[in-house]
Amino acid sequence: MPPSQKSKIINRKSARGFTLTEILLVVAIIAMVGGLGSGYCVGTYKRLLVEKAARQFLLMARYARIMAIEQHRPYELMIDPNNQGFFLVTTQANRETGDTERVIVRDFFCKPVRFEGEARFEDVQMVQYGGDSSADAEPEQKVVFLPNGSAESAVLQIGDGKTHYAIAVVAATGKASLYPGLSQDIRTASIDLDLQNEKQSTAR
Repeated sequence: MPPSQKSKIINRKSARGFTLTEILLVVAIIAMVGGLGSGYCVGTYKRLLVEKAARQFLLMARYARIMAIEQHRPYELMIDPNNQGFFLVTTQANRETGDTERVIVRDFFCKPVRFEGEARFEDVQMVQYGGDSSADAEPEQKVVFLPNGSAESAVLQIGDGKTHYAIAVVAATGKASLYPGLSQDIRTASIDLDLQNEKQSTAR
């Protein structure tokens, strides 16, 4: 066979396109991989929303402690009664009337937080001054931070049914700490978590 005819046969074979079956197979594989990837991304996004809400609560608790000390008045970290978020409240004098009134704190560093996605408070354990546990007793669930740096002991769990974060507030110091996982293993009534962390760091 002449070389010119051989080259024509090779060119025809190389110019051959994909069959319909091959194209459908590739499309099916891409769709399957894309579906798995999107499911993973959705799960990651939901976890990030829970972590974001927990960290926002932690920052607001720390801010409430600092402001209570600096402003010499209590700050109350309030839980939304419909479990849709949380916000900070304090008392201040009305410039027009001179009366003392409760106001929601809205400034550059702090504003009310509304939960995103399926994040919510899954567990709330508080010990009000007087020693009563007020998980369900009080219509207003709140953590009070006092001017002397102390606070009401509290352990709260934020989650979406799969991902969970616990925030603990130590009464003696008013300091808040964030822990991944459930709140049932966190105790603040008699243990200063900051001191506990120092001991753990030293042991390592």
